[in-house]
Amino acid sequence: MVLKARENSVGAWIFLLGVVIAVLIGVVTTFFIPWSRLVQFSSPLYGLLVVLGLIVGFKINVSGKDSQTFLLTGAILVIVSRFGMESVTGSLIGIGIGDAVASTFSALLTLFVPATIVVAIKTVFSITRV
Repeated sequence: MVLKARENSVGAWIFLLGVVIAVLIGVVTTFFIPWSRLVQFSSPLYGLLVVLGLIVGFKINVSGKDSQTFLLTGAILVIVSRFGMESVTGSLIGIGIGDAVASTFSALLTLFVPATIVVAIKTVFSITRV
């Protein structure tokens, strides 16, 4: 019988929820919501992603090598999402999905950046403890 650690359970579920919401935002805002409604709902939706990212950063328990892994992967996700957002818009615009992919990357950035910043600050504070 394998025992699972439950200390990261809440953070992991909230992170998964945030990723699902980010993907839904990317697809729904491009294909199903008209521009006038999009302007009305974009602030609360992205605000929700920022709050979820902050909760993930505070709830996830990373220490030592785990914090380095999280920060490295978080930085890679942020960089790749930003560059992917720019390159996909130009290359897939003729197909019609470039805006959806760029919007999804933007929503994922909104989730990843606060979580990565909070974990980075927590790591700095844990390093400076004497």
